[in-house]
Amino acid sequence: MLTKIIHAKADNAQYDIVIGRPLAQFPAEFARLAPKGTRVAIIADGNVVKRYGHPLERALKHAGYEVHLLIVPPGEKSKTVRQTERIHRFCARAFLERKSWLIALGGGVVGDIAGFAAATYLRGIPFIQIPTTLLAQVDSSIGGKTGVDIPEGKNLVGAFHQPRLVWIDPTTLRTLPKAHLRNGMAEVIKYGAILDAKLFATLEHSAEDLLKGYSPAWTPIIARCVQLKAGVVEEDTFETKGRRALLNFGHSLGHAIEAATGYTRYLHGEAIAIGMFAAAIIGQQQDQTDQLDRIRLGTLLSKAGLPIRARAAIPRAELMTYLARDKKAADGSTRFVLLEKIGRAVSGQSVSPEVLEVTLTTVGL
Repeated sequence: MLTKIIHAKADNAQYDIVIGRPLAQFPAEFARLAPKGTRVAIIADGNVVKRYGHPLERALKHAGYEVHLLIVPPGEKSKTVRQTERIHRFCARAFLERKSWLIALGGGVVGDIAGFAAATYLRGIPFIQIPTTLLAQVDSSIGGKTGVDIPEGKNLVGAFHQPRLVWIDPTTLRTLPKAHLRNGMAEVIKYGAILDAKLFATLEHSAEDLLKGYSPAWTPIIARCVQLKAGVVEEDTFETKGRRALLNFGHSLGHAIEAATGYTRYLHGEAIAIGMFAAAIIGQQQDQTDQLDRIRLGTLLSKAGLPIRARAAIPRAELMTYLARDKKAADGSTRFVLLEKIGRAVSGQSVSPEVLEVTLTTVGL
C-alpha cells in the first residue's frame, strides 16, 4: 500500500499525518513518541471496538504500555458535554497524568469528543487521532478542532487542541457501510469545490467507482484532501484570518439542519450536501457563482448519492434560530462561504433575507 506522510504545522505545533500504513504498524510508531510504561487511554467507537479497538489494546500492551479502553456509543448523540465528562472521569480513574496519552479510534464524533477531553483533562494531555471513517480521515481528524454539541447548536463548545499524530489506514474503509462512505464523500467533494478544480473533475469521473467500496484508488484521494486541509490550517490555525472559514462551505446551513432535526434525520454529509447546493444557489442569485458551476456541483452530489434538497420542510423560525447561533455568524447575521468558481471560494459573504428565503424554499426547507 502506498504510504504518504504529510508534515502538518499549526501555530507552534507540528505533527505527522501518516496515510497508508496498516494499523498493525502503529505501536512501533508510537514508541517514537512515548516510552514503555506510559499510560494510554483508547477512546473507541462502539462500531469498531471489536475489529480494531481490542487488537490495538492488545498490541500496545504487548509493546509495554499500560492501556485502558473506553467504549463510546456510536453516533452524534454521543457528542455531548456529558460524554466528555465520562471520558474525564475514566482518565482520572485510570490515573492518567500529563505525560499520559489519549488515542481517539473511530469516526468524527469520537475524534471530536476525545480531542476535547484531551484538551481539557489536566488542562491538556497529548492525543492521537486514528480515524476509521472516510469523513474523519479526510476532514475531522485534521486541524485540531475539538468539541461537542449542545441543544442550542452544533459544535458550540470546544477547543483547539492539535493531535501529536494522525494515523490513517485507508483499508479500514473496507468495513464502512456504504451510507457512511457517501457521508464522507460530501467532504471530499467540498475540497474539490472550494480548493482544487482538478480533484473535483476527478470525482466527476470516478465518484461512482470509488463509492463501490475500498480500493487503493482511495489513498491518493484521501491524501490530497488531507494535504489541502493541512495547508489551510497552517495558514489560519484559529480561524481568525478568513482562510480556514473556507472549509465551512455548506456547513452553516448544514449544521442548522442537523440541529433542527435532532441529529437523527440526516447524516452530517447529507446535511452538508444540502448546505453546499444551497450556497451555490445563493452564489448564482448574487452573481458570484456561474450557473454551470452550480449545475456541476448538484450533479456530482447527486451522482454520489447525496441529497441536494431536504426530505421534509423544517419550521422556518426554528431553522433561522439555529442559523443565527452559528459560530460563523457576525454582527447578528449569518455569513456564508460562496463559490467564485469550481476550485475557488470566498468566505464571510452576507446574504439578503430575500435571497435566503428563495434559496431555502428551492432546497425544500
